[in-house]
Amino acid sequence: MESRTLGTQGLVVSAQGLGCMGMSEFYAGRDDEESVATIHRALDLGVTFLDTADMYGPRTNEVLVGKAIRGRRSEAVLATKFGNMRGADGAFLGVNGRPEYVRSCCEGSLARLGVAVIDLYYQHRVDKSVPIEETVGAMSDLVREGKVRFLGLSEASPATIRRAHAVHPISALQTEYSLWTRDPEQGPLAVCRELGIGFVAYSPLGRGFLTGRFRRFEDLPEGDYRRLAPRFQGDNFAKNLDVLAKVEEISREKGCTPAQLALAWLHAQGADVVPIPGTKSRARLEENVGALDVSLSLADLSRIEAVAPKGFTAGPRYPEASMKAIDA
Repeated sequence: MESRTLGTQGLVVSAQGLGCMGMSEFYAGRDDEESVATIHRALDLGVTFLDTADMYGPRTNEVLVGKAIRGRRSEAVLATKFGNMRGADGAFLGVNGRPEYVRSCCEGSLARLGVAVIDLYYQHRVDKSVPIEETVGAMSDLVREGKVRFLGLSEASPATIRRAHAVHPISALQTEYSLWTRDPEQGPLAVCRELGIGFVAYSPLGRGFLTGRFRRFEDLPEGDYRRLAPRFQGDNFAKNLDVLAKVEEISREKGCTPAQLALAWLHAQGADVVPIPGTKSRARLEENVGALDVSLSLADLSRIEAVAPKGFTAGPRYPEASMKAIDA
């Protein structure tokens, strides 16, 4: 497995990671036994970069990941996040970046994961009511205490990234990035490269859309979060499917799946970009890893750009309330 370096502080991860969120929530269906087996298979294949967060479940995903890596901690580069508050019933209670909250979240994550140190600790969403300097200052204290190795931000604006990086080096920015979400190219990616910050692309398969698995709204299981996502609804869905058909045609010619093509496209965006496709099955994991064997020429990239140009996607990437939490 190829390795990539995130930031300039020494964080080395597998060229492709594994997003663990869907193993516990948001995407319908749950099978903890298969999820643990998927994490074990990832480690066997050299996919050592595992991504979770305290809000997933809520909190149960960290327990699951911790169980899976027990006895294999040295093989994993473990990333988790804080900042999105949720009640015991799962209700979303807002974003919190206060220093005392940062510390309490870290202690909780360490306990649930069953580890002594978190490799990469992200602020999941920026708390616009708390100066970023205060939040990152508290995160920096955790590094000094040996509870966290490296710091990251998620969905932060260029201005916020600069202010945070001035307090303590930021090793990675995690933001949605894929063929159907190219927003980071508007500023965050350039700032990361200017400051020497790695880029972690979440939802690199467009929440499963770019796999070609979903052809109708009805294909989305009952209780699945994507039934609320604007891009999977009505005319938006139909327009997005039209573009997907062209992407699938290129993938057939390349002898790969559309998911592998989408991931290969991300790998080709730079050695500082690491996608973390999520899955809860070993079969999908192995398919995703196969993307690393797909080579795209400049001609291939130009053709992909022609059929799926920047901004082609119909509909916002989140419902309105969730979009408001983005630090634009």
